[in-house]
Amino acid sequence: MNRRKFLGAMGVAGLGVAGAEKVLAAEDGVTGASVKDVKGLPDSYAVLFDVTRCIGCRQCEDACNYEQHLPEPDVDFFDTGVFQQIRRTDWKTYTVVNQYDDKPPGAGDLYRKIQCMHCLEPACAHSCFVKAFAKRHDGAVTYDPNVCVGCRYCMMACPFNIPAYEYHIALDPLVTKCTFCEHRLKDDREPACVEICPTGAMYFSTREEVLKEARVRVVNNPDKYQSHIYGEHEMGGTNWIYISGVPFEDVGMRMDLGTRAAGDYTSGALGGVPLIASFWPVLLVGAYAISKRREKIAKEERDSFVSQIIAEAGPEAGRRLAERLSRSETLDKAAIEEEVRKALNEAAAKTEREDH
Repeated sequence: MNRRKFLGAMGVAGLGVAGAEKVLAAEDGVTGASVKDVKGLPDSYAVLFDVTRCIGCRQCEDACNYEQHLPEPDVDFFDTGVFQQIRRTDWKTYTVVNQYDDKPPGAGDLYRKIQCMHCLEPACAHSCFVKAFAKRHDGAVTYDPNVCVGCRYCMMACPFNIPAYEYHIALDPLVTKCTFCEHRLKDDREPACVEICPTGAMYFSTREEVLKEARVRVVNNPDKYQSHIYGEHEMGGTNWIYISGVPFEDVGMRMDLGTRAAGDYTSGALGGVPLIASFWPVLLVGAYAISKRREKIAKEERDSFVSQIIAEAGPEAGRRLAERLSRSETLDKAAIEEEVRKALNEAAAKTEREDH
C-alpha cells in the first residue's frame, strides 16, 4: 500500500478500530526479527570499522553508488574537495566519508565512514507505526516503501541522523538509507563497501566474531586504540562497530547516547500510536463528509438564488446573466448581484439601440 492509497485504506478504518488495527499490525516476515526479541543477534552479520586504517579514498562511496544503482555524484569520487565540509547521507548517497581536522597533534589524517548503524533495537523501527522498518536476523535494518506513509518519524527518532527523504519528489517520495547490501547478505557476501576497501579498514563477519576481533586489536595495542568499542552497547548495540585511535568525539561520534535501547524510550510514548492512527481516519472521513455536505447546500442555495434573479431580470437580461454565471460556480451573492446589474445595463442598452 503506497501513501496515495493510505488515506483510502485508513478510511476503511472508520468502519471500526479493529479493522484499522489489522491494517497497521503487519506481521513480521519469515526472515524478520521482532525488534523486541533480538537479544544481541550474535550470529547476525556485522562490520568493524577501524578509524586508524581509513585513508579517505572514498572507494566505498563509489562501490555503494554502483551497487545500489544510485544517481551520479555531484563531484567525482576521487575529488578530495568534498572534505572541505562535514557531509551526511542523503537520498542519493547512502554512505559518506568525512575528514576531521580537529585531530590531536601527531594523529595524522582522520577519516570516518558514515552509514546506517543497523541498530539491534532500531529507533526508526520503534517509531514507525506502519512497520516500514524491520530488523532482520541477518543484521540489516530494512525499509519497505510499499507501506511507508511519509510521516518521517524515523528521521526524528534516529540518534545517528541517518534516514534521508526525497524532498525533490512531489508524489510518493521515499525515505532512503544504507541497506547493508542486504541482497548480498542473503548470499553470505560482504557489503560492497567492505569488499572494495583497499586498506582493510572494514572487517566483516558475525557480530560475535567482529566484537572478538575488536577486543583483540584494542587489548593488544593499548597505545594505538581507545579502550572503547563503539556500537557494542550504544543504544542497545549496533551491527556497525567502530574502534579508534582518538576519542570518538574527534571523529564526530556521539558519546551521549547511553546503552539503553530505543525501545525503552519509545514504548510508552508510542504505545498508543496505532490506536490513535485507528481513530484519526474516522475524524478525517467525518470532516470530509461535513465539508461536502456544506458545499452541496451552498450550491443548492446559489442555484435557487440565481434562478430567481434570472426570472426577475426579464428574458434578455436573464439570458446574459446566465451566460455570465456559467463561467464560474464560485461567485457569492454579492458578486451575482453585480453580474445582474451588468446584465440589466447591457439589456437596457441593447433595447435602446433597437428602438433607435
